[in-house]
Amino acid sequence: MVDTWAVRNLLIRSLSVAVCVAVLVGPKFVDAQGGGDRSLPRLVEKDGRHALLVDGKPYLMVGAQMNNSSAWPAMLPKVWPTVEALGINTLEAPIYWEQFEPERGKYDASMLHMLLDQAREHHVHLVLLWFGTYKNGSGHYVPEFLKRDETNVPHVVNAQGRRVDSLSPHSQTVLDADRTAFAHMMRELKAADPQHTVLMVQVENETGSYGSVRDFSPKADKLFHGAVPERVLKALHKPAGTWTQVFGTDADAFFYAWSIANFVNQVAEAGRAEYALPMYVNAALRDPIHPGAAGTYDNGGPTDDVLPIWKAAAPAIDVIAPDIYLPDYARYTKVLELYGRPDNALFVPETGSSAAYARYFFAALGRGAIGFSPFGMDATAYVNEPAGATRNDEKTIAPFAVVDRLFEPMQREVAELNFEGKLQAVAEDPDNHSQTLSFGGWSATVSYGLVRSGKTPEGNTPADGGAMVAQLGPDEFLVTGLHSRVDFTPADSSAQRQFLKVEEGTYTDGKWNAIRIWNGDQTDWGLNFTSVPQVLRVTLGTY
Repeated sequence: MVDTWAVRNLLIRSLSVAVCVAVLVGPKFVDAQGGGDRSLPRLVEKDGRHALLVDGKPYLMVGAQMNNSSAWPAMLPKVWPTVEALGINTLEAPIYWEQFEPERGKYDASMLHMLLDQAREHHVHLVLLWFGTYKNGSGHYVPEFLKRDETNVPHVVNAQGRRVDSLSPHSQTVLDADRTAFAHMMRELKAADPQHTVLMVQVENETGSYGSVRDFSPKADKLFHGAVPERVLKALHKPAGTWTQVFGTDADAFFYAWSIANFVNQVAEAGRAEYALPMYVNAALRDPIHPGAAGTYDNGGPTDDVLPIWKAAAPAIDVIAPDIYLPDYARYTKVLELYGRPDNALFVPETGSSAAYARYFFAALGRGAIGFSPFGMDATAYVNEPAGATRNDEKTIAPFAVVDRLFEPMQREVAELNFEGKLQAVAEDPDNHSQTLSFGGWSATVSYGLVRSGKTPEGNTPADGGAMVAQLGPDEFLVTGLHSRVDFTPADSSAQRQFLKVEEGTYTDGKWNAIRIWNGDQTDWGLNFTSVPQVLRVTLGTY
């Protein structure tokens, strides 16, 4: 039988991208579970930077998410070939509440065990997505016995008195059922996964409601006209009062954000009591530059305007993560800025699967992201893209596969460099064909559109470039990119740059193995990167 993992690694080495950069001088992490290969994944923060520790060391999730209905036994054979083609290390897969608890109090963990077994066979980690009370703002994944119980499982009521397609976060019946089922799932996971195949768990999916700024049911109205909870007041430095008194015209939106965040927090707390893996929520975004009025987007979920409310109301949630389906550069990078905060690790658990999104891996990395995952990456004949896309064929996969195969082999080292603040990365801005990165004694200029020195860069059409520069020493850098050129300028304006050595190669067990030295046409006009994955170790000098 062919060992597909061995074949994959051989292919990666043959492409010169099996890069495992030597362990850099940095902090030594003490594992909370006593060390060893079985250490529990956890998030850490230092100086506003974040890392996901796996086996006690920083880990970069080079990921992908399968389609919503692809975690069923008959569908998984159409998932794994795409996983192999991409070269990822982490797959995001849903757990469906309606399948996990088909009858009240009766649980079926067979699909959970199947996912674990097959992920291990394919040598990837998992992020599990709990499709519970909320999925894209609706309750479509709750078990049938709850869907039939409108008395105890009420829908949100809008300001006109009409029910909308979302369950009320003020239903004790729904809350009790969700947290009980989620806790049972986490208990099953802990027992079944001593290897820590699962790194993180998403609690619900794109919480909130479309079609109403909040729930206007009598129960919700009573809470709305009551006092704002103390922990919200303390977190936002507000005086006591009702929601309207404290927040004025934002009262409806802020109240609803607290309502749903409080609901999700209780579900997360129940799960953490069983198994304390890192937990996150994902956000259906509003426009980050020109947001519409409240009620025109997914209200109640963790949109950028209510992040402080969510942080205060849901301390059991480690990360608030944006689902980014905004292909233009200004909006995409604005979202990264809004969600990459000192109190919030940046994680992109969903992004578009068209080629326009692949370069944003670099932009996310440059903002300190712990992971990046395009959505719908399998061959089940559905992708969440307009413009006529119908399946994940080679053309769809290729732009992401190049990026994934560039970074996955060196993900540990890239994650540590980022956590130490030694790494910068950028994606191509179609309106700005060069970007400058400062490293103290040196600056690195990234330009797009391969032109000779002295010429004005004209950019790529379409914009698809990106580059990463990481500082290994005062005059030594790790450099890689796609469809870009990187060059260096000394801070001393009286000196001129020279490349003392430019090596393309690999690190193996901490030892650098040079494949070749770049010179001549490869360095005369800077360091040019095409669609071929290449990683360089660059030593600079001046004359």
